[in-house]
Amino acid sequence: MKEAQKIIQRPLITEKSTRQKEEGRQYVFEVHRDANKIEIQQAVERLFKVKVLQVRTSNVLGKMKRLGRRYGKRPDWKKAIITLKEGDRIDFFEGA
Repeated sequence: MKEAQKIIQRPLITEKSTRQKEEGRQYVFEVHRDANKIEIQQAVERLFKVKVLQVRTSNVLGKMKRLGRRYGKRPDWKKAIITLKEGDRIDFFEGA
């Protein structure tokens, strides 16, 4: 099994993810490309001491970007949307 810190790479804080957090107890993370739903669930439960009800994943394709005359490609990545049990929160996302 992989380490939890390597599976959960970073939280995604956008307008949509903030709305999901407030309305539906859902948190969004960028995760390792090879991680499956079970590994993601165990990593979140171990790191944040919460109970995960559902994990949804999505593979995001990197965009093509132009750099002068040349074209480059940003890397592909994987996104996970985590739904927590009623009453659980991840304090990492709370404001200063």
